[in-house]
Amino acid sequence: MENLKVWLSAIRLRTLPLSISGIILAGCFAHYNGFFDLEIFILAILTTLSFQILSNLSNDYGDGIKGTDNEERIGPERAIQSGKLTPDEVFNGVRVCILFSIGLSFTLILKAFGLNNFLYSLIFFLLAIITIAASIKYTVGKSAYGYKGLGDVFVFIFFGIVSVVGGYFLFSKRIDHLVLLPAITIGLLSVAVLNLNNMRDIESDRKSGKNTLAVKLGNKKAKYYHLLLVSAAILMTILFLILYYMSPYNLIALIIFIPLIIHIRTVKNNKEPELLDPELKKLALSTVFLALLLGIGYIL
Repeated sequence: MENLKVWLSAIRLRTLPLSISGIILAGCFAHYNGFFDLEIFILAILTTLSFQILSNLSNDYGDGIKGTDNEERIGPERAIQSGKLTPDEVFNGVRVCILFSIGLSFTLILKAFGLNNFLYSLIFFLLAIITIAASIKYTVGKSAYGYKGLGDVFVFIFFGIVSVVGGYFLFSKRIDHLVLLPAITIGLLSVAVLNLNNMRDIESDRKSGKNTLAVKLGNKKAKYYHLLLVSAAILMTILFLILYYMSPYNLIALIIFIPLIIHIRTVKNNKEPELLDPELKKLALSTVFLALLLGIGYIL
C-alpha cells in the first residue's frame, strides 16, 4: 500500500485533469456536429493520460538525475528527490508507461480509422511516437528541450492544437475551423500553467542550469508573459463566442472568467514565489472547467 502511494505521488495526479481538457472539448464539439463515439472518447482520454503520466515520470527521472530537484525547489517533493524511489525504479516506470502509451495509441487509431484509412492511421501513429518522444525529452538527456526554454512551444502544440484539433479529427475524419480558436485557448492556458510552475521554481532552476523561458525572461518579464497568456486566452474565448454564437447556453463558459481574472490579479500582485503553488491548481482546474462549459454550451 505504501509503495502504491509513492507511485501515485510520482505520477502527480493533480496534473492529469489539465491534460485531458483538449480531448473533452474535442469530444463535445464532435457531439455537437454528430460525430461523437464513446469508445473513441474513452480511448482518447486513456491515451492522453498515459502520455501525461509518461511525461511526469520522465520529468522526475530527468530532473532527479541532473540534481535539478533539490532542497531549494519550492514545489511538491519528487520521488527521486525524496529518496522514496531510485532512478532505476523510475526509469523502469518510464519503460512500462511507454509500452502502455504505444498500446493505447494503436488501439485508439484502429478504433478511429479501422483498416481502410491507412494514411490517417500512419499519420496519427507517427504523431503518437512524436508525442511519446516529446514527453521524455522535456528533461531527459543532454539535449532536453525543457532546459533550453522550448517547453512552452511544445505544450502549446501538444496540449492545444494536437489535443483539440487532432482529437476532433479522430471523431470526424476532418479538420474543422470550429475547433481552431478553442484549441488556441486551451494551448495558451496550458502554457500559462507551465509558466506559473517555472515562475515558482525560477531561482532553483537558474542555479541548477535549467533555463526555462521564465529563467530567460526573469521574474518581471515572466510575470508579464503570464498575464499576456491568460488574457489572450480570455480574448480568444470571447472572439469564439462572438463568431460562433448559437444560443444563450454558449455563454455559460463566461463563468470561468471570474476565477481567471482573480488569478491574473493574484499573480500580478505576487511577491513570494511559494505563494504561486496554490495558483497552479486553480489555473489548471479553471482550464478544465472552461473546456467543459465551452463544450457543453454547444451541446445544450
